[in-house]
Amino acid sequence: MQETSADNTIDMDQMPYVHRDLSWLSFNYRVLQEAKDPQVPLLERIKFLAIYSSNLDEFFRVRVANHRNILRAGPKAIAKLGYDPESLMTELRFTLNEQLEEFSRIFQDEIIPALKAEKIYLRKPEDLNREKREFIEKYFQDNCLPYVQPVLLLKDKIRPFLTNAALYLALQLTDLQRPEDDNRRYAIVKVPSDHLPRFVTLPSGFNKNHVIFLDDLVRHNIPQLFPGYKVEASYSIKLTRDAELYIDDEYSGDLVEKIKKGIHKRQVGLASRLVYDREMPEEMLQFLIEQFDLDELDCVAEGRYHNNFDFFGFPSFGKSHLINHELEPLDANYFEGDRAFEKIQERDRLFMFPFHSYDPVVDFFQQAMVDPAVTHIKIMQYRIGRVSRILSALMKAVKLGKRVTVFIEIKARFDEEENLKWAEKLEEAGINVIYSFPGLKVHSKLAIVRRIEEGKAVNYAYLSTGNFNEKTATLYSDFGLFTCDPRISSEVMRLFTFLETKKKPSNRFVHLLVGHFNLTPQLLSLIDFEIAEAKAGRPAFIHAKMNSVEDKPTIAKLYEASQAGVKIELIVRGICSLRAGVPGVSENIKVISILDRYLEHARLYWFHAAGEDKIYLSSADFMKRNLTRRIEAAYPIYDEQLKDIVKTIFRIQWTDNVKARHIGTDNENDYQRTDNELAVQSQLDTYYFFKRISEAGVESVMD
Repeated sequence: MQETSADNTIDMDQMPYVHRDLSWLSFNYRVLQEAKDPQVPLLERIKFLAIYSSNLDEFFRVRVANHRNILRAGPKAIAKLGYDPESLMTELRFTLNEQLEEFSRIFQDEIIPALKAEKIYLRKPEDLNREKREFIEKYFQDNCLPYVQPVLLLKDKIRPFLTNAALYLALQLTDLQRPEDDNRRYAIVKVPSDHLPRFVTLPSGFNKNHVIFLDDLVRHNIPQLFPGYKVEASYSIKLTRDAELYIDDEYSGDLVEKIKKGIHKRQVGLASRLVYDREMPEEMLQFLIEQFDLDELDCVAEGRYHNNFDFFGFPSFGKSHLINHELEPLDANYFEGDRAFEKIQERDRLFMFPFHSYDPVVDFFQQAMVDPAVTHIKIMQYRIGRVSRILSALMKAVKLGKRVTVFIEIKARFDEEENLKWAEKLEEAGINVIYSFPGLKVHSKLAIVRRIEEGKAVNYAYLSTGNFNEKTATLYSDFGLFTCDPRISSEVMRLFTFLETKKKPSNRFVHLLVGHFNLTPQLLSLIDFEIAEAKAGRPAFIHAKMNSVEDKPTIAKLYEASQAGVKIELIVRGICSLRAGVPGVSENIKVISILDRYLEHARLYWFHAAGEDKIYLSSADFMKRNLTRRIEAAYPIYDEQLKDIVKTIFRIQWTDNVKARHIGTDNENDYQRTDNELAVQSQLDTYYFFKRISEAGVESVMD
């Protein structure tokens, strides 16, 4: 059994724990599993290849770059860590190589034959007839020539700069003007996928569809770029650069200006990875390593093609049977007719996107914009998106005399630039814009509307597990709660006052669990209550759903709860540093992960609480950054009907036997499938559960 201290707490240095980055690779492998699942429609499988690759790019630009920087910093920096970054990098590389080989196998041995069966043919130049060769030669002249940037690589000369994440072909050439013993040269040519479609549709016959990678189209035309040379071979390469802005912990200076400068530097940062075709000769690879001042640890072998996130743009050729059947969003007109505030007065309203339409959220703000009784509108923005009907409504609301405040988190990674653009636009419209705190991210997704009713101010709150982003609301699975319950809405207003004044509120948060205030101690207290109940021989359980579990003190407390007999069920989409099912430590903990057509993004905590069923929806994962370095908000569900709905959704997900995987002791990804039971695909079953409520009423369905 795991050793405990005198006060029965777990020794965090000795407890079972999976490094977050190894667990993240296990999560990304679950994405790859979807790409190889024949039950998934073919073009959706290709999309999962794109998601896997997009995820991996960010992983290298952020996480791997961080480990490489620690190694460069030397022994003093490494000594402060609880792990050996070099050993970790070796383990990551081994796991990654296995995954990338499987990625290539899936694409070559499964996806390409499946496309052929649908009369979609991925062609290489050597397969083309004269008509198609003439087409790609003309396409190259008309479209590619201005962008290809051919460069000869010469030792001890100025190195060319490789654009971050751009595709290049590395060439081995023979100089026809040199003697036979000194005629090998190397060169690079850019593949202009940042300007042109990655997949070029070729002239095709009846009922057939031919397509070629832009890379291969460029390969075919390379000889004309290097007169006097013979092209012996070409191999694709790509360099990714460190994407961290290194500003999170800065407490001085102009944060906005630092972020603007950091965004520019991101494109010229240190190399974090050179991806190369595994067929490339070793001699050529060594030349490139030296040429671009890399380390062998920076190099990752892949297949013939890189930047596979471009598969998002793979043409569908109108074959609708190769994509998921669209689920029509429910209750799109729920607040229509200026009835938003009236409906929220009647009772709390819960939505779950994308099963529900996001229109009611937009309608709420549009009605607040024109309602003469509304005086104030406040909202927190983390990832905004290029188009926002909500912010457009708020800009009009200012002109109609409303006082509007928007908090914008400008440190939201990879959305900094878009958020800054919106901030400037909102300020120009007359909105009071509050920017990020140095050293602290605001990750809550809250809004408040103050309305004067019968001479008194009434606060209407919207609390969400996801961003105010109309695009991701169609792709991510999230909860959204409307309420005017003063227990909740007054504390939402209190949190906005803190963001505006930077002064800690004099009154404590009692109903909301707020990061930087009471979130962590209250979570631990709720777990401690279950521990006490279990030790007293009474029923005790914890059900939770989130993106990631990584925070060591929280994991230690969950291990302690397991040892006390608390039954713990966790649904974790991504990182899971906790090891479930370890004898004597976590045998009462079970973990599953669900990957399907929508990104599982909702967080919920459900504690038995001596039969009270305390349920919170939240923006926070069990990660150190969420629990210690962010303003997060977990909000309670008080309406008993809504509690029953949330509990039902959790149970549907927990019994998923189509898309759920067990995350066990060794972080394995075995599907939770049974032959003799009715299939439960939780995302589809959740949709039809809400559809029944929409058609028959919640009372009928829950009865």
